Amino acid sequence: MKRFEHKVAIVTGAGGGIGSAIARRLAEEGALVVVTDVNGEAAAQVVSDIVTGGGKAKAIAADMAKKDACFGLIEQAFALQGRIDVLVNNAGINRRGNLLSLSDEDWDVSFTVNLDSMFHLCRAVLPHMIAAGGGAIVNTASQWGLYPAPNHIAYNTTKAAVAAFTQNLARDYAPDKIRVNAVCPGEIHTPMLEAGVKRSGRTIADLDKLVPFGRIGKPDEVAALVAFLASEEAAFMCGSLVEITGAQAVG
Repeated sequence: MKRFEHKVAIVTGAGGGIGSAIARRLAEEGALVVVTDVNGEAAAQVVSDIVTGGGKAKAIAADMAKKDACFGLIEQAFALQGRIDVLVNNAGINRRGNLLSLSDEDWDVSFTVNLDSMFHLCRAVLPHMIAAGGGAIVNTASQWGLYPAPNHIAYNTTKAAVAAFTQNLARDYAPDKIRVNAVCPGEIHTPMLEAGVKRSGRTIADLDKLVPFGRIGKPDEVAALVAFLASEEAAFMCGSLVEITGAQAVG
């Protein structure tokens, strides 16, 4: 399929894990993908992989914790072809702990990266999409934003806010033909998850047993869902929070 031929897509947090899988999938389907990450080397490697595979991509190193970087990213991306068709707000961090164990910095940076960056990026991209007659925004929320897991209060709260932000933005800008949806993944096999598993003393096999489907998810599976939501095949989906969990329950 080439659902994104002649389109420009931005993917944040695209240096690895789910973000890199999303960038590769959109490029495979014909998009010029702006791969952005705070780690410039990681973003450049993803672009190299995409180009080697025959796709089109450009790396832009940007710190989504900074308002100016968010606005600058949108302007650099728009300058490439005079359009931005898809924005995937995927950048995020996970500071673990309950309320009494978290630091002020843990709480503040969780909101800055997971939510404020989305606010700034959408505020910057919306005028371009409105002028073009429409566009698609896909946000990465989390199953834990809908059904909080213990000892992740900062992450859970920010992802719940992402879900609310998604539905509010969708209802405000649906008249402009801008579709805003969110994916809500459960346990997905990423470097971030592996690091958490090692700290807990558990294994991936332990997590697999908790999922009715028999295993945790893969980044490529989330990428496929994001590509669908960003495509015209999902033309009437706007304001949806789509879980991808293998039927796993939280808790």
